[in-house]
Amino acid sequence: MNRITIFKRLYKDYSKKYLDKIILSAFFSILVAGSTSSIAWLLDPAIKKLFIEKDQTLIIFIPLMIILAFTIKGLSLYFAKATMIGVGEEIKKKLQFDMIDTLIGTDTQIIDKKHSGKFISNLTYDVTHITNLLSNAILTLFKDSLTLIGLLAVMFLQNWQLALISIIMIPLASISAKTLGKRINKVATEAQEKSGFLTTYLVELFKNHKLIKIFQKEKYEKDRANKHLTQLKEKNQKIQTVFVRMSPIMETLTGIMIAVLIFYSGKLMAKGEVDINNFFSFLAAMMLAYQPVRALSTLNMVLNQGLSAASRILPIIDQKNNINDSVSASILNISKANINFQNLNFSYEIDESETLKSINLEFEGGKMTSLVGHSGSGKSTILNLIPRFYDAQSGDITIDNQSIYQITIKSLREEVSMVSQETTLFDDTVKNNIKYANENATDEEINEVAKLSHCDEFINNLPNKFETLIGENGVRLSGGEKQRLSIARAMLKKSSIILLDEATSSLDSETESKIQEALGILTKNKTTIVIAHRLSTILNSNNIYIIDSGKVIASGNHEDLILKSKLYKNFYEKQIQK
Repeated sequence: MNRITIFKRLYKDYSKKYLDKIILSAFFSILVAGSTSSIAWLLDPAIKKLFIEKDQTLIIFIPLMIILAFTIKGLSLYFAKATMIGVGEEIKKKLQFDMIDTLIGTDTQIIDKKHSGKFISNLTYDVTHITNLLSNAILTLFKDSLTLIGLLAVMFLQNWQLALISIIMIPLASISAKTLGKRINKVATEAQEKSGFLTTYLVELFKNHKLIKIFQKEKYEKDRANKHLTQLKEKNQKIQTVFVRMSPIMETLTGIMIAVLIFYSGKLMAKGEVDINNFFSFLAAMMLAYQPVRALSTLNMVLNQGLSAASRILPIIDQKNNINDSVSASILNISKANINFQNLNFSYEIDESETLKSINLEFEGGKMTSLVGHSGSGKSTILNLIPRFYDAQSGDITIDNQSIYQITIKSLREEVSMVSQETTLFDDTVKNNIKYANENATDEEINEVAKLSHCDEFINNLPNKFETLIGENGVRLSGGEKQRLSIARAMLKKSSIILLDEATSSLDSETESKIQEALGILTKNKTTIVIAHRLSTILNSNNIYIIDSGKVIASGNHEDLILKSKLYKNFYEKQIQK
């Protein structure tokens, strides 16, 4: 997107609705400009009447007028800034919400490719720059432009020749700022990237804290942290250095202007073309103009930062999903919940080899079917295709003879529940984690699924029972307790189709027994598809498919496969020997 397109988009989607507040801020900016200009102008009669002519009639009036001008300036500046702060925060919230909204609704396949730390950096670092552009920059443009115009008017009223000399400073400052702005754009992009890396690293530290301790990698991680922080520091330092480069430029320009003005004013005074009161009023106006000129000259840098950030943010917000409802999508109508894979081919990337090749599967409604195979054979991919986390390149999946690609995604996912080895919980109460499946569930329903899943055994020992906060991803619970909560949540959803992905792996035998009992209740009379490394948990499956390298190489019950599948037999014998 070019700069004009970005500007139009930012105005239409984020600034337009606050136009009334922006206009109000502009009104206060006019008062700031008027009061600032009047301060400089009042010095002329003050010096002339009070100090040159020694006229005492205005000795109270003029100081009072100066106080009034400063008061109006202060109050107007406050209201202008307060108004735009409110606008800025509203815009920031809208930008961040749009990003999170996109994140929530984005295809799983797209999320898998996302860099979480970079996204968080976009959400904070970049959004702040856009907010500065749409609030602070707008205020600066109004306030300082009007103030500069007012002060230039005062300067021309005092002496047009001196005013013309002073105006030369404005384009010189702008040229310098434009040059620095190009530099800051590049450095800001690099800083945002380093900020993303640091965020990712912090997430990893929290997640892998025990691993760091057991392998005694504290020194190694401290060195990594120092590296990330040093890189970010260097980039931020460059940004700040670019900004402060304006100081010597502006100070030098100001010094030159004052020197030239004093020289030229001396010449004019000698000729009697300018009075001392005119000169001091003019000088005050010029000195007061220093701040708006400086602010306006740095506006280009703020502009570059904001536009650069917007060029990274807007594509995230505009991210389009590949998995959508078809135009003629209908509501899924469940009768038996029979699931069929028909000549299905799938690959995660177009240019990659196929993960699944000509897959034909039948999952009988109300029965349990299991998938067995080596890691990476495609078992989990099969499960992920059913709720349309991914879409196949060819072939079809039907539920009761209805193609999942011709029914609404909402109605499809309402009928599917999933319990996996990597249980996902929220930093919330036990109750809310269970209730996540059905926000309208009653306390009686929550208590019931807690009992059926054996969650009540550990919930009753928690300090606040169902209202106990379990920490980030259930850090305060054991693996078995988290798994039981996950099962309780799936029970509460009451789906027709249950997907179990290694749901009992890495658990002790006692815990596994309880979870198996809970799973038995969860899957009773439900179409259940199971992936399990422990074959003992799937011996009673109605049907078992052997998956190898993305293909179905055998199927049948346990007894059949022992006889006709060498791969299955090897799996079983190895586990029996253990």
